[in-house]
Amino acid sequence: MKTILTLFFSLFLLGCQDAANPEKLAKNKRQPRNPKEIVVVTHNGPNTYFINGENKLAGLEFDLASLFIKELGDDYTLKFLVVDNITQVIPSLLKGKADIAAADLSVTHLRKHLVVFSTPYYHTQQQVVFNNELAKKPKSLPDLIGKSIAVPIGTSYAERLAKESNTLPELRWREVKQSGSDELLEQVAYGLIDYTVADSHMVSLLQNYYPNIESGFALGSPEDIAWAFPKNGRPELVTKANAFFAKIKKDGTLRNLIDRYYGNAERLNAMDVTTFLKRLRTILPQYKSTFIQAQEVTGIDWRLIAAVSYRESHWDRLNTSPTGVRGMMMLTEDTADMLGVTDRLDAKQSILGGARYMVQLIDTIPVRIPEPDRTWMALAAYNIGYAHLEDARVLAQRMKLNPDSWADVKKMLPLLNKYDYYSTLKYGYASGGAPVVFVESIRTYHKILERFEKAYPNQSLDFHIAKVE
Repeated sequence: MKTILTLFFSLFLLGCQDAANPEKLAKNKRQPRNPKEIVVVTHNGPNTYFINGENKLAGLEFDLASLFIKELGDDYTLKFLVVDNITQVIPSLLKGKADIAAADLSVTHLRKHLVVFSTPYYHTQQQVVFNNELAKKPKSLPDLIGKSIAVPIGTSYAERLAKESNTLPELRWREVKQSGSDELLEQVAYGLIDYTVADSHMVSLLQNYYPNIESGFALGSPEDIAWAFPKNGRPELVTKANAFFAKIKKDGTLRNLIDRYYGNAERLNAMDVTTFLKRLRTILPQYKSTFIQAQEVTGIDWRLIAAVSYRESHWDRLNTSPTGVRGMMMLTEDTADMLGVTDRLDAKQSILGGARYMVQLIDTIPVRIPEPDRTWMALAAYNIGYAHLEDARVLAQRMKLNPDSWADVKKMLPLLNKYDYYSTLKYGYASGGAPVVFVESIRTYHKILERFEKAYPNQSLDFHIAKVE
């Protein structure tokens, strides 16, 4: 369990073996590359680099690296080196295989001896995670003694546990080579292990798929997340990366990206997710073909239409609110008339009509607003009306925020019920918190559907949810 000593010893042995083998030393030596080609090492994961529901590359680290290359100029090219797991990330830098590690890396004491870090762009907190159906909530490390604990090998979690074991030698854990945090969280959910340690943002994401996992207690102090660079690498890249992060923090780009991947993570509680997963298995199959038909007509991902429908009616075709909105997509009578829907309680008419209404709203949002923000704003308008959405965008502009960013506009919407704000706006009072809850819930439902339901390939329109520009 002496992770720190083991890693240093392994690196020392690697160096000795290479020195004794001139051929291997020559092979591992940094090979000359085109200075305009930037190689970024990362690994697959929901926080880093993955193929999204539309078969497109996505991930916070992927987006950040892509933006950084654009910032460097048109003559620079980006190449990703995708390794099997986080254990291989820093060794890839040390062997000269990459210029930058963008891999959701925590800045730790050990890693600072090996690499140079950029200024941090995010903060996280390590959490001890357990299955709340099988165990009591642990309050401190002594509660873990004698239990089955696993963490990915070579991670900051292993480093932290090694440090804690200095004062608690009875603590035992396994360091797993082939599993990442998401896989170990899944094993906790299925009762295969008792505990794991994971970053708070990862836990929040995975709770949307496994509502029975829960954070027991924080382990250690909060940590910074940053890019890493080899100490014998290109110092100008570190300088440019720091300038890049300073710029995107100032202009709101970083805030918008973080909101894209994490902004909705804590919107639903465990009961919401449990109910949704149950109805996904029992009720959704009755209407899936109609949602797919709605995609064929509109080009909108059927899973997004289904997510909107669930948020509106819980897929209950007879649902009726006290205000008179009805059906699977909870259409008002006026909206139904406009769309040619003659029976709002007919599931097919409601779904197809609601999907067409979504298209109308998306087309109303200014084209300059990029996806997915354009779709999020259209969904807010679906809930509160386009006029009040525009008031919130005006308010964002007044407060020197970005009216074309959902991350900024959703901060303004709740202010529409405060006199000091709504009295200065064209369309007056509105219950502005409701569309924020509406949109963020839909985002979560859509992510869950992306995980458990396959995409339907026919998407004819130009807008796509979670599109990476």
